[in-house]
Amino acid sequence: MRLILRNVSKTYRSLFRGKVQALKGINLNVEEGEFFVILGPSGCGKSTLLNLIAGLETPTEGEILIGDKLVSSKEFSVPPVEREIAMVFQSYALYPHMNVYDNIAFPLRIKGKKKKDTEKEVLSISELLGIRHLLRAKPKELSGGEKQRVAIARALVKKPKILLLDEPLSNLDAQLRQTMRTELKKLQRELGITVLHVTHDQLEAMTLADRLSVMKEGEIIQTGKPLEVYKNPINSFVGSFIGNPPMNILKRKVKREKDKFYVELFGERIPVKTVKEFIFLGFRSEDVEVLQGGNLLVEMIEFSGDETFLHINTGTERVTLKLHGKSNIREGDKVSLKVKRILFFEN
Repeated sequence: MRLILRNVSKTYRSLFRGKVQALKGINLNVEEGEFFVILGPSGCGKSTLLNLIAGLETPTEGEILIGDKLVSSKEFSVPPVEREIAMVFQSYALYPHMNVYDNIAFPLRIKGKKKKDTEKEVLSISELLGIRHLLRAKPKELSGGEKQRVAIARALVKKPKILLLDEPLSNLDAQLRQTMRTELKKLQRELGITVLHVTHDQLEAMTLADRLSVMKEGEIIQTGKPLEVYKNPINSFVGSFIGNPPMNILKRKVKREKDKFYVELFGERIPVKTVKEFIFLGFRSEDVEVLQGGNLLVEMIEFSGDETFLHINTGTERVTLKLHGKSNIREGDKVSLKVKRILFFEN
């Protein structure tokens, strides 16, 4: 099922903060069967966006459509139960007094499903998620990964048209997060379901998404395929938010010689077209050649398997680069950098 948001805004008012605009004119099209990820830092409005889509809140302005059906606007809201949407929360929100079977069966019982049909559906989805052996266990007896599978099973047993995921991997350790990323993507492909997943983890976003949107302070900054956004960020925030290590962003004063403008970077003059006083230069590790000898100090080195992270002090700034395989560079060495691809940002 397709999901469409048109100019959606949400404003809160409180005694402490006054007027807070959590979302500002969000426009979004999620295609049927797409795994779409909203990526952004904590507090940028990701969870508010999910709550609006789920029908837990109503927008201050704008419209939300599921398929061709209007489900939410300033004056109108379809109840959550009628939206054919399921949501998995960060905390999993399992009922502690119920065993796994009853947790999964709960949405079907609310709908008035017959006992025989409910049992068939619960056994089918628990088999798909590999938790059939846990059906008699209580949530307190489960690991984090098992709780997550139960929460997903409870959501999917309703056969929703759209699945909303609110940072479901954030409570898991690094190894389990990697495993669950693979399982989530595989499950989504098998079911062909539309998924909207929000996260602050850029690795999670890059590996899961068919497309993604980067959010900041209630606004969508850029939307595209993960590799497109990684290679061609629209501004310095997106560039520095995606990648490990993030894109290096250096601020430079624009200089002029006759009718030509340029900036200086590691001893080289780089032509620029802007006439602004300052500009930001962005470059990623794979676009930089590190050469022995120079005037840049390798301040610290971090080893991570076959990857080496270099932290380089330029005298006024610090640059972080990632090298693959073995390297002869050591802490305290002096190096020079040759940047092969530079992006220019005005903000």
